[in-house]
Amino acid sequence: MSAPAALAPAGPSRSGVLDGVVTVVVLVGLWQALHAYAGDAAIASPLAAFRHLSGLAATAGFWSHATATLTAFAAALAISAALGIGLGLVLGLRRFAGEVAEPILAGLYAIPKITLYPVILLIFGLGLGAKVAFGVIHGVIPITLFTLTAVKGINPVLIRTARAMRLSQPATIRTILAPAVLPEIVTGLRVGFSLTLLGVLVGEMFASQKGLGFLIVNGISLHNVQQTTAVILMLVIVAVTANGVLLWLDRRLFHRP
Repeated sequence: MSAPAALAPAGPSRSGVLDGVVTVVVLVGLWQALHAYAGDAAIASPLAAFRHLSGLAATAGFWSHATATLTAFAAALAISAALGIGLGLVLGLRRFAGEVAEPILAGLYAIPKITLYPVILLIFGLGLGAKVAFGVIHGVIPITLFTLTAVKGINPVLIRTARAMRLSQPATIRTILAPAVLPEIVTGLRVGFSLTLLGVLVGEMFASQKGLGFLIVNGISLHNVQQTTAVILMLVIVAVTANGVLLWLDRRLFHRP
């Protein structure tokens, strides 16, 4: 092997894996230190949480709760993505409407969503509908704003070309706008993914008898620290893994650094 090749820096893939491993080790170390400081009454140790999680995963009841959360989350994410992308594209095409709607949407997003939960319960009642609706109000606005911002930043030449070709608005969106803003839409979906999951879990915590959010609250009420920590650990693993996959796809598809 030549000297230049031997001294060449590690590729981005190897560096990313190393950074991830170091981050996990540091976080687990901090977790263990927090457990040593606060004790079993406040937080389970990493080893105890993993053991309890493996025990939960062996029960049918746990997967029943996980399926309830996944069903609500999938429906909420699909609705958030469809509404967010659609509204963002339409408002981005209509500049005046977009300039009026953007600060309104940003203001709505600043409202603490938990204050809206009684209204959600009155409209949708207890059950799946309320959880889906609460997930949607968390995820739809960020996706809309990301898409709207992407359309506003598009090259005006593309819009003028579409008008010169007398393309209809649906054709303009399909053939010009969508491919041009797709990278930003993917970024918005990554953000919307996490926030929609958060909304569904919060909905399960307040008014549900099924789901992982219910398990967390149930563990708190029974002072079952290991159950609460184990379920939170599973959610963190799922969220971080999904976000990592989406980020990897984003970089692979659009060749981002």
